[in-house]
Amino acid sequence: ETEMMIHAVNNNMAIDNVVVEYRDRPEGSVSKLNTYSDGLKVLGTIGRLFRNYQPFKFFTLISVVLAALSIGFLIPVLVTYFETGLVDRFPTLFVCCFVMLAALQAFFAGLILSSNAIKSRRDFEFQLNLVELMKQKDERKADT
Repeated sequence: ETEMMIHAVNNNMAIDNVVVEYRDRPEGSVSKLNTYSDGLKVLGTIGRLFRNYQPFKFFTLISVVLAALSIGFLIPVLVTYFETGLVDRFPTLFVCCFVMLAALQAFFAGLILSSNAIKSRRDFEFQLNLVELMKQKDERKADT
């Protein structure tokens, strides 16, 4: 239901509310739901939907976290360098550089995927309009 709702909202589709009858669980029956495993599945689905429908925000968030980690570990190396003129921790420096490259890569992946998502949305709208035009054309043929 959630995936269908997000898809409909994302593509500006008409949404209708249908009221259904609800009743309590029969006496003696047991729920098949598991709080923790089902909760983790829901969180995974939310993350996947967020990644698919808002790729720029998703990958920018990853990029910001990676850049913050990189800068956080780089600061002590730079402080030592400015105090002594030497770099004592080359492995930390190299890892910071590679993590910053990963942050940049995540950012640009978000840009690319965002433009792909926009194109996909436009193609979907085009196909909907095409189907609507064909339906109108068939209705006019039927009337004549």
